[in-house]
Amino acid sequence: MKSLPNIPKTMKALVAHGGYDYRYEDIPVPQINEDEILIKVEDCGICAGDIKAYHGAEVYWGSPTVKPFMDGPVVAGHEFIGTVAAIGDNAAKRWNLKLGDRAVAEQIVPCGECKFCKEGHWWMCQYQHIHGHQKIVADGGMAEYMKYTVQDIVHKVSKDVPAKYAALIEPLSCAVHTIERAGIKFNDIVAVAGMGPIGLCDLQLAKLKNPKLLIAVDTKEKRLQAAKELGADIVLNPAKCDAAEEVRKLSDGYGCDVYINVTGHPSGCVQGLDMIRKMGTFVEFGVFGSDTTVNWSVIGDRKELDIKGSHIGGQHGYDVAISMLEKGIFKAEKIVTHEFPLSRWKEAFDMATEGEESIKIVLNPEG
Repeated sequence: MKSLPNIPKTMKALVAHGGYDYRYEDIPVPQINEDEILIKVEDCGICAGDIKAYHGAEVYWGSPTVKPFMDGPVVAGHEFIGTVAAIGDNAAKRWNLKLGDRAVAEQIVPCGECKFCKEGHWWMCQYQHIHGHQKIVADGGMAEYMKYTVQDIVHKVSKDVPAKYAALIEPLSCAVHTIERAGIKFNDIVAVAGMGPIGLCDLQLAKLKNPKLLIAVDTKEKRLQAAKELGADIVLNPAKCDAAEEVRKLSDGYGCDVYINVTGHPSGCVQGLDMIRKMGTFVEFGVFGSDTTVNWSVIGDRKELDIKGSHIGGQHGYDVAISMLEKGIFKAEKIVTHEFPLSRWKEAFDMATEGEESIKIVLNPEG
């Protein structure tokens, strides 16, 4: 095993104990074996899911009718990037890494033994251990150090990419998978609803598919402006217009061919079923804080839609995301708007919750 000098015994970390119960505290630096890697975290992004978890959403912490997904206390954060501070000999050989290299692990820690893992669909692992959510094998990156275990899938990342942009690898990987699921064609009219960080990632990737018309939908003007700058042909604010009717006007009365919902809000589903044409493709990505009710007759009897889900980065998401960032194809500077020291996490979470001034906020453990 190889290790950098002067690794401390304890570190600062943001630990999720429960809804509304996140604590900035001292905890032990993880210990590793010959199959593992100790990472010194450079930056960790705040995801919309982190905000929902902090605010006690039952999809994370459970309810009398919902099984909890979070297993606290656990170090929060799954949008991390860092450098190798210590590495076991087996891990070094397996991932071709050495001390000082930059590396990211996929957010899911697959079991390797379930039906999905064995069939090569590890992102759908039956046991869904996700960094920042389950303390047993998957502490997160809102800390000074974190551990990649033998079960992690690890990728090397160039140091030429600024750390605050490299922290976008995880959300960008999700967008890669979502756009692959959408199957966009050259003649398609595509609407992306929700211009948060992943929605803006989706928008950029959809633009690379060169659809006939690319439409961005959001209620926040700052985010619509970012969408314009990142390639949207049309931007629509449903708080100011009937967005579905506007899309029909742009499509000879039919509606969009592809609707991608990244809002994480029930209204995005209702809007999409109204906006999409018959026999269109509806792609759903995101975590909802509450249930939604729609008329399922629209999906079947009235429009015969293709409904597709999209979960995290899929098979190629991380490789493609890293490549795009390293080649400069992806414009991260329009998405990462703020960087806070980890010690000011509450201020950062509050700003992310409001969502008026920020798009993506990253936390720096050294700040």
